[in-house]
Amino acid sequence: MTSRGPEDFPARDRVPVTPQAGFLQPAKVKPPGAGPVPVQPLWSAPPKTGKGTAVTVLLTVGASVALLAVAWFLWWQLGTAAFALCGILALVPLGICLLGLRWVDRWEPEPRSALLFAFLWGAGVSVGIALLAGPYVARLFYALLPGFAPEFIGPVLEAPVVEEIAKGLGVLILVFVRRSHFDGPVDGVVYAGTVAAGFAFTENILYFGSALITSGGFGAQLGFVFVLRGLFSPFAHVLFTSAIGLALGFAVRRGGTARIAGAFFLGLLAAIVGHMFWNGGTALVSGDFFAFYFLLQVPLFGLAVTGVLLLRRAEQRLTRQRLGEYAAAGWFTPQEVLMLSTRAGRHQAMAWAGRFGARRIMKTFIAEATRLALTRQQIAAGRDVAANQATERTLLQDITRTRSMMLARSAGTARGLV
Repeated sequence: MTSRGPEDFPARDRVPVTPQAGFLQPAKVKPPGAGPVPVQPLWSAPPKTGKGTAVTVLLTVGASVALLAVAWFLWWQLGTAAFALCGILALVPLGICLLGLRWVDRWEPEPRSALLFAFLWGAGVSVGIALLAGPYVARLFYALLPGFAPEFIGPVLEAPVVEEIAKGLGVLILVFVRRSHFDGPVDGVVYAGTVAAGFAFTENILYFGSALITSGGFGAQLGFVFVLRGLFSPFAHVLFTSAIGLALGFAVRRGGTARIAGAFFLGLLAAIVGHMFWNGGTALVSGDFFAFYFLLQVPLFGLAVTGVLLLRRAEQRLTRQRLGEYAAAGWFTPQEVLMLSTRAGRHQAMAWAGRFGARRIMKTFIAEATRLALTRQQIAAGRDVAANQATERTLLQDITRTRSMMLARSAGTARGLV
């Protein structure tokens, strides 16, 4: 099927815009006092309910049940007081991780339902798999490597393999059930990081509880473990599993089940190796954790942040390129393209809309336009062309309606009606 561009839609279906100063300036196509330009319908059929959304709901329910089962197990192991205390402490690194992921996800926020499933999978299902399968995998390593000490096999071999597979499966599920929102490497990092943050949250409760029981109360042992895991390395699991999300994100841009499967295994291998290196790396510096942390872990974290920044800039360039095609067809003005494709432009637009109480409308306009650019990229790449063309039509209709709402609010304010 030949891909259609925005210029292929009939001219009557486009609300004319003119490149005047400011954002969202209406074109003068009707005599004064004749009212706003009516929006022509671009798509008459109601939007189809995606099967992926229903599947995500069912999977979220299942992941919630798994989390409750794991929580009950931890409560049974630790007792009420210790479980509550360790849960509160574990919220600190969790909050750090979620704030970091929110910063990564600012350009094109992912659906909350998908992020909720990702967190529940990590906190419940992944931990459950690790607890159930871990002992069996450890025995296999003992049999294959009889000369290695259990202190090495457990944290350096068994834990990375089992935990990364458990977390990675959740990311792979999201590729297929929320395919329309899994657009590229940044999305992969966000979803994988959310799964990992959920896993680390539950695992931290277990580690904090073990330290609490070992030390016989709130003492130096618990404090040391909290600082080590909660403050020095809250992003450890996020970094490992993000390799899986990154690989899958690049793969989904080109499509194909075989390509996605290959990317999953490559990303999984990188995550496992990174996890092994993290857990066993202190042996490289004679057991000096702080030397390992500042000489190796901190630079690696810096490289990861730099990589995310470069990926975000690539998304901004992609947004500008694709929206420029729509501007050439009359859907946006050149000023709007610059506004929608830069952080400074978006902040300026939100401030402008805030003058007449339309920040929420502007936020919707920005989100719809960004989604439109990513959808156009999928069409250009030949991925699910028919479905994405239907999504494109719906988004253009939504953008036209949102524009009209913004112009009506702005005009009402100018006349003193709002």
